[in-house]
Amino acid sequence: MRICVAGAYGAFGLKHLDALANIEGVEVTSVMGPTKAKIEALAAERGIGHAGVTLEECIARDDVDAVILSTPTQMHADQAIACMEAGKHVLIEIPMADSLAASQAVVDKQKETGLVAMAGQVRRFNPSHQWIKNKINAGELKLQQMDVQTYFFRRTNTNAKGEARSWTDHLLWHHACHTVDLFQYQTGSQAVAAFGLQGPLHPDLGIAMDMAIGLKAADGAICTLSLSFNNDGPFGAYFRYICDNGTYIARYDDLYDGNDNKIDLSGVAVSNNGIELIDREFISAIQEGRAPNGEVGDVLLAMETLDRIEKSMS
Repeated sequence: MRICVAGAYGAFGLKHLDALANIEGVEVTSVMGPTKAKIEALAAERGIGHAGVTLEECIARDDVDAVILSTPTQMHADQAIACMEAGKHVLIEIPMADSLAASQAVVDKQKETGLVAMAGQVRRFNPSHQWIKNKINAGELKLQQMDVQTYFFRRTNTNAKGEARSWTDHLLWHHACHTVDLFQYQTGSQAVAAFGLQGPLHPDLGIAMDMAIGLKAADGAICTLSLSFNNDGPFGAYFRYICDNGTYIARYDDLYDGNDNKIDLSGVAVSNNGIELIDREFISAIQEGRAPNGEVGDVLLAMETLDRIEKSMS
């Protein structure tokens, strides 16, 4: 499997490069970044044969079978469609788009081409959330409430490495997308009720810096989600699962019970790295000719819910 990582020297592009290095039968043959010196230096450091400054030159290559897009959110939909039009399978870092219309266009192109197009809903793959999902599927747990805090301190336009960004992030279409999709995935259905509240818009960035979201599943489970770019503290998202048979707190790839005792997740998956697990699923789906967990058509349900939430705040 020959892969191009676009947006390769960004925070998550580097995570994907590290993850792919752990997967047998995979070669990163091309990397893309907008700055020639930086992307060529990264390619030389990693022993990657091609470095490009445009996606077009990368997907025109015969030695690229699939693309991982770790590029700015606003580019995702157009780039994903371009990849599929070039005959390349594509994994789109979360979110697959920043609107329902753009998400639908990606889904339509996937149906037209039949290629694997996967949205990067990494929370489905974190071992912590997989452990909960397995217990729910086995009938050992029933979710009653998911309480989630997603907090960053980003009053300026910076990325996860603290570096200046050329694009603007979004609490709803990016960070809330994680939780909306995960809640629907864990409860097994699209939310029957969804609403949002947002605080004042940032005077320069033009986005809400604080947000509260409520969801309700068909089986009665609820989700309360608090998001902020104003929180002065550690970056991250923390998920509290309040169930009929225990309370559990997921912190990325780690899981704790309600009394902060760590739960052993060593038998959940072949890796404890959620990024590696999502990359493995993408590659396996291509090799096996099947739809991946997180196919864009499946994740469209989350984008529909985000659209409802956005309209409730307007």
